[in-house]
Amino acid sequence: MSYSILIVDDEPDIREIVKDILTDEGYRVLTAENGEVARSTAREQSIDLILLDIWMPDVDGVTLLQEWSSHPEWNIPVIMISGHGNVETAVESVRLGAYDFLEKPLSTAKLLVTIERALQTRTLRAENQQLKKRLKPQSELLGSSALMAGLRHTLQQVADTDSRLLLSGAPGSGKDVAARHVHALSHRREQPFVDLSLAVAHTRNAVQLFGSEQSDSIEYSCFEKADGGTLLLNEIADIDLTLQAQLLNVLEEGQFMHLGGNRYINFDVRIIATTNQDLQLAVHQGRFRQDLYDRLHVVPIPIPPLCKHTEDIPELVNYYVDRFVTNEQLKYRHFSIAALNLLRQYQWPGNVRELMNVVQRLLILGDKENDVSRQEIESVLGSTAAATSPTGDHYFDLPLREARDAFEREYLTQHLALVNGNISELANRSGVERTHLYRKLKTLGIPTRSRKSS
Repeated sequence: MSYSILIVDDEPDIREIVKDILTDEGYRVLTAENGEVARSTAREQSIDLILLDIWMPDVDGVTLLQEWSSHPEWNIPVIMISGHGNVETAVESVRLGAYDFLEKPLSTAKLLVTIERALQTRTLRAENQQLKKRLKPQSELLGSSALMAGLRHTLQQVADTDSRLLLSGAPGSGKDVAARHVHALSHRREQPFVDLSLAVAHTRNAVQLFGSEQSDSIEYSCFEKADGGTLLLNEIADIDLTLQAQLLNVLEEGQFMHLGGNRYINFDVRIIATTNQDLQLAVHQGRFRQDLYDRLHVVPIPIPPLCKHTEDIPELVNYYVDRFVTNEQLKYRHFSIAALNLLRQYQWPGNVRELMNVVQRLLILGDKENDVSRQEIESVLGSTAAATSPTGDHYFDLPLREARDAFEREYLTQHLALVNGNISELANRSGVERTHLYRKLKTLGIPTRSRKSS
């Protein structure tokens, strides 16, 4: 890859010497004799690195550095150069965003090493940002159905308040996505979102909730990590009664103490709790505290299972296909109408999470050259898919004439069995004249021998 470097210096000799050195190294080199030309060049050209002289007649390099680095999207490393350098100037330049500071006369070896390291750093930062973008958890609630539109409206109504929310729903239905959606819409969106899973009860739950202090170390609590933002307490029903009592006290007092600590710590956190259990039943059975339930149950919001809004499945499939193609470089595959119909008719015990896993599996293991078919879906979902699916959907994969013949063959075979081979009764059931029915059965290859017992 040929990187582009902009040299900004009011001394022609310096510009030409450095340009020759860098051109010999394979870089594409642009030059600017003053600050104003540097501004326009940086705006109009694709630049990977800037060598910037501090002392220039119109605009000094520090001013330019401040202008450029103040833009949030600015990601071009700047190496400051000066013949009048001192420690204070170097420190100030780095503080303002410069990658490094070099003194004139420039050492060719040091110049090239500094440029190489600056470009490597820029590349690593860009890759890191892209990786973070890929790994960013989903916070968009998808689906155009009336059910999902109503859910989004409800979440939007409560998002910019600090009310505690209790999101309930089956595993995999999207409770954590709904929580992130609320956070993204709230006034706390620029602050931390901390997801604490309590689904597996263990001794670490107390430390994660309240932190701990030992003689030589401090472990910070989830309340401290989420301070100013949102704390998601995932599967709140799974914590034991002792921990429930401690959590209740923290929510009532608005402060807590590290395990082993001796001072109270205040916090400012919006609490969202989730559960896949019936908390009211848990309260009735003595497994969950009524007072804690009342504290968390300020705004209860049920998250519907996927089987209640299966009309959203094509949209969800498209989203996950695009996501896996973009983030995991899997090859794009189109889902046939018959495949989508089968997905809509499946009961989805694992909900949206199960659908996401199915899409990923089909992209990884399926035939990359062909559309995803109904048969592939059946092989992935197993016998339950065929059992919950009406037989007619696979006809969508066939030409019209073949689909019609296949349907008539299944229809007549099934009804012939129901009437125990009685053609007259079959004619009455099907509404087809008996002579025509005989011809139809023969054409379709259906045996007409009576199965009546003697």
